Amino acid sequence: MADFDLVVIGSGPAGEWGAVRAAMAGKRVVVVERESVPGGTAANTGTIPSKTLRETALHLSGLKARGLYSVETTLRHEATVSDFLYRERRVKNIERERILRNLAHHGVEIVRGTGSLADAHTVVVKSESAPERRLTGDFILVATGSSPYRPPLYPFGDPRVHDSDEVLDIGQLPRSLVVVGGGVIGCEYACMFAALGIPVTLVEVKPELLPFLDDEMSALLGQRMEALGIRLRFGLTVEKVDVPSAPDAPVRLTLSSGETLDTDQVLVASGRSANTKGLGLEALGVKVGSRGQVEVDPTFQTAVPHVYAVGDVVGFPALASTSMEQARIAVEHAFGLGNTRTLATVLPYGIYTIPEVSMAGETEEALRKQQVPYVVGRASFASNPRGQIIGDTHGLLKLLFHRESLKLLGVHVLGEQASELVHVGLTALLTGATTQLFVETCFNYPTLSEAYKMAAINALDQLKQCTV
Repeated sequence: MADFDLVVIGSGPAGEWGAVRAAMAGKRVVVVERESVPGGTAANTGTIPSKTLRETALHLSGLKARGLYSVETTLRHEATVSDFLYRERRVKNIERERILRNLAHHGVEIVRGTGSLADAHTVVVKSESAPERRLTGDFILVATGSSPYRPPLYPFGDPRVHDSDEVLDIGQLPRSLVVVGGGVIGCEYACMFAALGIPVTLVEVKPELLPFLDDEMSALLGQRMEALGIRLRFGLTVEKVDVPSAPDAPVRLTLSSGETLDTDQVLVASGRSANTKGLGLEALGVKVGSRGQVEVDPTFQTAVPHVYAVGDVVGFPALASTSMEQARIAVEHAFGLGNTRTLATVLPYGIYTIPEVSMAGETEEALRKQQVPYVVGRASFASNPRGQIIGDTHGLLKLLFHRESLKLLGVHVLGEQASELVHVGLTALLTGATTQLFVETCFNYPTLSEAYKMAAINALDQLKQCTV
């Protein structure tokens, strides 16, 4: 008989909630964690810390209040790295404690150390402070997360060159910053430091930001980032990095165009690699991709039937929210629990830039490619009373409806609380709602949510004009 019903490797969002789901079903569960603290990237170097730093930057800079009450506010001159990181560290510690309480409450055992698979049912745990342990389980859930990819061009040993995990341990706020990579992480950190008044240049090889977004929203985000003071350099790569020995001398980046950028510090955000090295997956017959991503089927089962993988370790979309859902599905499939063993048909995406951007469903570009007839409804925050009250006059809600059935196909939000507002549209998408839902719903007034009614009416107006 196996020691456990489920052995989970990793205590990030996927590992935690996979373990809890199994424990709630009465299964014997153990979580193996190699770090001294639980939570993985989400709690310690990624999701929670970076979003906390965003709010700290907005607070310290007074950005939200600039001009709102005819009072211009600027960053406090005495603001230090300690100021910048205080709240981040506090929130991070609270999240770690929550995870430990949650696992303990559900009777999940935690074993510290580095785990590897000896076979499809055995995880060997090695630790410098304890004897080696062999944990056997009916099923194994790999939730080891990911780490920043480090292109060999950059001297990461230098204190002025950071990856997206290291940047949380900066010794001093940069006098200027070049961010290499215009993905989600690069854009979020570029906005964060720019809000503090730090000159930021973002270099991106693609011709636009975040190409998975609707083109209109991507362009609007670029405009707002430039208004924040960020220099955007599209279609370019970094060809050379010169790091002088003198600590106060600038780092020089040479771009593919021949342009040189002198900067105090560099943040490289070139994607992430799955943490699968040393797990022993390949030896068991589990298929692993070029950056370590584990290949799985729709139930997150690997080529080895008793081994499942979830979260960042399986690649896109690599979001904490989807990782938790993946873990639920994997566990339910392994133990034959519940009736819903697939991901939701529509997933939300939240990008915590300044301003926030969030979306769910189809983009205009995707609908055109699929030759789906559609109509667009827009509602600007500038014409929304709550938008005027909070000073967000650049926000936009954009809804995509089927031109004939009026069924909602996509929702896109840029502006204050976008990652919260999107859930109204997400729920409507999942229930197959049409313009009628928003027109007939009574929203609180004044609220940003009322923009849904205005956007739906705008879409109907567009159709009416087309038939006149």
